[in-house]
Amino acid sequence: MRALRNENGFTLLDNLISLSILSVVMLGLVGLATIVITGNATSKSRTVALTLAQDKIEDTRRSGYNYTLTANTTVTEPYNSIIGYPLFQRVTVTQVNTPGIGMQTMTVTVYWDSDAHSVTLSMLLAQ
Repeated sequence: MRALRNENGFTLLDNLISLSILSVVMLGLVGLATIVITGNATSKSRTVALTLAQDKIEDTRRSGYNYTLTANTTVTEPYNSIIGYPLFQRVTVTQVNTPGIGMQTMTVTVYWDSDAHSVTLSMLLAQ
């Protein structure tokens, strides 16, 4: 007895089902790629910000305790002022006699994305 169906190729319905499944898989991969690209950009910005904060901390560490400071100071390097990093802003706050007499606490905060994100590093200096 001979088979009633044609087995020479795929039917239109088979092709449509395969194309639908492939489309769903491809859309999922595009969504995943978008998430990965966004995550990489965020990681890069955070790394740059941490590097800028660490650079400021290291500069101060090399200089040592600042005997000329008699009051708390805040130094702001606004956006477009850090050479090579126009999308970042750095704020350095130095507190005198904090947490105790003869000590200085320096806090460096780096902002990016119009202050939407930031990282902060602190350091304690003593006489």
